[in-house]
Amino acid sequence: MPNQPAPLDLLLLPTWLVPVEPAGVVLREHALGIRDGRIALIAPREQALRLEAREVRELPGQLLCPGLVNAHGHAAMTLLRGLADDLPLMSWLQEHIWPAESRWVDEAFVRCGTALAIAEQVKAGISCFADMYFYPQVASEVVHACGVRAQISIPLLDFPVPGALDAQDALRHGLQLFDDLRQHPRLSVAFGPHAPYTVSDDKLANIAMLAEEVDAGIHMHIHETAGEIEQSLASHGQRPLARLQRLGLLGPRLQAVHMTQIDESDLAMLVESNASVIHCPESNLKLASGFCPVERLWQAGVNVAIGTDGAASNNDLDLLGETRTAALLAKAVAGSAQALDAHRALRMATLNGARALGLDTQIGSLEIGKLADLVSFDLSGLGCQPLYDPVSQLIYAANRQCTRHLWVAGKQLLDNGRLLRQDEEQLISQAQQWAGRIAGSPTATA
Repeated sequence: MPNQPAPLDLLLLPTWLVPVEPAGVVLREHALGIRDGRIALIAPREQALRLEAREVRELPGQLLCPGLVNAHGHAAMTLLRGLADDLPLMSWLQEHIWPAESRWVDEAFVRCGTALAIAEQVKAGISCFADMYFYPQVASEVVHACGVRAQISIPLLDFPVPGALDAQDALRHGLQLFDDLRQHPRLSVAFGPHAPYTVSDDKLANIAMLAEEVDAGIHMHIHETAGEIEQSLASHGQRPLARLQRLGLLGPRLQAVHMTQIDESDLAMLVESNASVIHCPESNLKLASGFCPVERLWQAGVNVAIGTDGAASNNDLDLLGETRTAALLAKAVAGSAQALDAHRALRMATLNGARALGLDTQIGSLEIGKLADLVSFDLSGLGCQPLYDPVSQLIYAANRQCTRHLWVAGKQLLDNGRLLRQDEEQLISQAQQWAGRIAGSPTATA
């Protein structure tokens, strides 16, 4: 007799299965099987039920798709949520956020804020996120303990920041972290120069060289406001993206966050370099930073992912809501109701995000052999009825409260909306304690 395949560890039976790749496909009454943390089976329900599985889970009225990928954020800044609202970017940053961070950010702040952010994201269907904040070693420890997947960026600026005396010190710690996590199954490390206006040419050129040497991504705020463009033209005689090209940073490693200011020369460079753009619509709207031309980028062949940005400027880590905003905004910016349809919006929040982070061969779509990073959304509720197109309903009618279950590499982190690896009440209590301390500080309302 031929060898029988090993039993599946878990067989999931949703009403709808949306693989994302191939594009536009919705499988009804299909099953997904997991073995050793990877997707081992996608088959019609009746066929799958003939196979042996250690556990079978019915997911009635639920849509199963890849876990969402939040391609840009500042996790620990959840502890600054709502601290300085309704302000333009530079006033918000220079007069409120940087002073608060200087006063309060330490290892304990980052540990608590990152754990809070992970819990919020898992409950919102996010299985992987990109983090760009101080004390990256501490953030990586929290990610490791919580079971989620993340890219941790090493923050680099021209001036001292919490946890680093200068850029050289930050790089030294960052390279050590890169070596420590090189074989980690859920963590990767990228270089995180803050923005063109906060990092000098010599440091940027050094980052480009090191990223090539160690095969790491470069995660950076770029072309966030019109003022940034004007400043760069005055100081360097060229637009920020052109300056980055001159210094060797443009390429498939580059994760260009925001990109609200794009002219024809910028578009040509993005296309030629195969860089990814990470769109943060709600943060850009709230800070009145501008509009990323998503449909124009997409039609030109640029990989566009989506991020929430930090909770201090959003003010939530709700990628499903962010994706809805992105889809609606893309239509207004393009002047076309057909821009960024629901299926492409979901792709932006899954496979495109994975590609931006260099993880698209492992996650971002439901394909045999890929890691089982999955989320199920319950579309059976009143607000999703009647239901004609489950993907359209997910993007335009559902919300993060519809998130039911989440797995990372086949390990369940959320069960019927309940966190399995974190204590939600404890996280809320700790966040309230931080709020009490920060609210009494002069920097809180300075």
